[in-house]
Amino acid sequence: MLSFAAESLDMAGPTPRALPYATPSDRAACRDLIKTGSHSFYSASLLLPEALREAAYALYGFCRLSDDAVDVENGQGDAIARLRSRLDGVYSGRPQTEAADRCLADVVRAYGIPRAVFDALLEGFEWDVAERTYETLADVEDYAERVAGSVGAMMAALMGVRGAAMVERACDLGVAMQLTNIARDIGEDARQGRLYIPRSWLREVGINPEAWLAQPHFSPAIAALTERLLVRADELYRRADQAIARLPATVRPAIFAARLLYAEIGKVIRAQGYDSVSRRASTTAARKAWLVGAAMQRAARPAPKGELSIARGVGRPLVAAIVQSPPGFGPANQRGQSIKDDLNWVIDLFSDLELRDRTGSRSR
Repeated sequence: MLSFAAESLDMAGPTPRALPYATPSDRAACRDLIKTGSHSFYSASLLLPEALREAAYALYGFCRLSDDAVDVENGQGDAIARLRSRLDGVYSGRPQTEAADRCLADVVRAYGIPRAVFDALLEGFEWDVAERTYETLADVEDYAERVAGSVGAMMAALMGVRGAAMVERACDLGVAMQLTNIARDIGEDARQGRLYIPRSWLREVGINPEAWLAQPHFSPAIAALTERLLVRADELYRRADQAIARLPATVRPAIFAARLLYAEIGKVIRAQGYDSVSRRASTTAARKAWLVGAAMQRAARPAPKGELSIARGVGRPLVAAIVQSPPGFGPANQRGQSIKDDLNWVIDLFSDLELRDRTGSRSR
């Protein structure tokens, strides 16, 4: 069970009228982070309405810098404590000087994002610092819930989605993406002493986890375990599809794009014989462009009828955090763009992807 609890925004300090904290240069800095840090998410984000796009950049900026702070310091020097102090500033209306902090301070108030979801993210980072081990798939998914399900919950709040079933599927999408990450990075993680394949799975196929970590190598047994991870990710992607199809039309293309772009990594891993120990899967810019087009086609379909089923609902702490918190004061789904603007976004997106392909940029 997650150890954090749902809580409302701390509105002490400056009132919403004091916004914005962020300057145009702050927002540009967050935008640059996602452009250089994740080609997949940047590509998908171009399909969001402008206001939500900038808000998503702020979330990504803080999450990315938090991840980098922990990795660079290798778990030393109170990195987690400093991140919590930064969140204290964000939620008290006194953000620190980093651009990502000021942008985030604007976003959490405008969209009603509770601190509990960020605390979950930091707890996941703490598990990495503590070199926590994961015995079962449930243990791995508990970790994925924190480091990626939390981001799904943030995005749900950003899009004005606060129903339990929809938020639950947003968390599922985050967990699916993290399982894809784990499958892609098995070799890279192992060479850094990290193992996210369930250890019980390794023992089932006759592999000693510690011995394999000492000398990571690809084998048919590792291929079979990688496939198991991707099968589970696909189950969660399919669950998320049912909710994505019910999102507001203004945000549906971007979320379908993110889902398809990430799931494609799993398909590349399959095509490589499930070997992500000696090589790292990546997708070409041309393929990304095709997937974005497919996402727009999916998004154009009518929303399905009927209610979504709920597995745990508010019994899942991330879901409770979003459902039980106030929605914020900002217009979560105001469009502000015309159909012409939509077409311009897509043209810009395809031009950007084509340029990356010509210059040989590797995608993530």
